[in-house]
Amino acid sequence: MNQIVVVALICANTVQAPDCTRETAIDIVTGPAHTLQECLIQGPVIAANSGIPIAKDSYVKTRCEPRR
Repeated sequence: MNQIVVVALICANTVQAPDCTRETAIDIVTGPAHTLQECLIQGPVIAANSGIPIAKDSYVKTRCEPRR
């Protein structure tokens, strides 16, 4: 069973990276990961493959959270 959830936060460039959270993100994409390394790699990948357009004035921040 996957123990880690990949959370790809799509945030506007006007939001500083430390302030990019689930509450301030334009959109959120999640997926499973088996390891922390896999999670860090998968964040931008799942965001890119989600079909959600990522505007030039936004960026993707990856968070790795334990599955609840």
